[in-house]
Amino acid sequence: MGKEENWNIELSEYIKQGEPNKVKKTKTWETAIGLQDVDGLKPSKYLIETAKEHIEGTIDIEEAKVRIDEYYEAQSTRKSEKESEEADKVSVRIAEILSEKAFNFSEAELLSIHKRLFKGIFDRAGVFRDYNITKKEWVLNGDTVTYASFQSIKDTLEYDFEQERNFSYKGLSLDESIKHLCQFTANIWQVHPFCEGNTRTTAVFIIKYLRTFGFNINDEIFAENSWYFRNSLVRANYKNFQKNIFEDTSFLEKFFYNLLTNANNELKNRYTHIDNIQGKDENNLNVNNYTLEEQAIINILKINPSITQEEISKQINKSVRTVKTYMSEMQEKGLIERKDSKKSGEWQVNV
Repeated sequence: MGKEENWNIELSEYIKQGEPNKVKKTKTWETAIGLQDVDGLKPSKYLIETAKEHIEGTIDIEEAKVRIDEYYEAQSTRKSEKESEEADKVSVRIAEILSEKAFNFSEAELLSIHKRLFKGIFDRAGVFRDYNITKKEWVLNGDTVTYASFQSIKDTLEYDFEQERNFSYKGLSLDESIKHLCQFTANIWQVHPFCEGNTRTTAVFIIKYLRTFGFNINDEIFAENSWYFRNSLVRANYKNFQKNIFEDTSFLEKFFYNLLTNANNELKNRYTHIDNIQGKDENNLNVNNYTLEEQAIINILKINPSITQEEISKQINKSVRTVKTYMSEMQEKGLIERKDSKKSGEWQVNV
């Protein structure tokens, strides 16, 4: 069984066809498979063929899981097979979780995601680590981030989640919201609660969390830049006073801007390296004065200017009344305007 190096080319054909249901499934699979790259894992050809059948609607996600499990029950235990097995099984499990609407913002949800992703793959799936760790990072020239001690994992996570739970994004600009979201993401990743699989678990949790704000995440950003995502988390949690290096969330912010606004910041791994001499002002972030909720609506209107407020409310999981309030305020700010009649007209985005 060989590894499929050009899986994204095969799956992208479904996006070109433009069928909404197939496009949505394809992007979910692209994210699920792309995230394996954070641990250098590549999918098998069999997974790609299974994903294509799911996208085409000939099998559901549960059957896709069963097929992958049965496939590896019949395989040998060679190291190369084991690596593909992890990539394949975790990919189909991520695809399943991302296709579900259910989500609970809690430490228990984070534990549940890890358990669902790695059950039968890691011995301690869904269990906090019970030893301290260090990791040699290429981006730090072999140095390590200082992770939370295993004794403090539970208390630290509870604190971070409680702080986020009590935080209000109301009235914050998009820039302020993204900075805060990046810091929260960096914080829970730095706790590094599990022995293995932390970055993939964090990514799935954050995607699900961002969807509660009404965002249809640009899955391609995770699919194509999962290694950059991990490196930016490393830089957001690393400081070395002797070398005058401090915790820096700017790399993560660029990632989040691309993820949430379809911005085009260059996400190159070499820029995240501590020896990088590129100016920090390269790829400057735009200053946006609209809110997180308004950005979610802007994203939707750019894709479908004729969409109704009722349809928007379903996409962002808000009441129609709330959507009308948001959009009225957006019109007053000049962010959007209505062209032609209410029935036959469409929305124009001015940002």
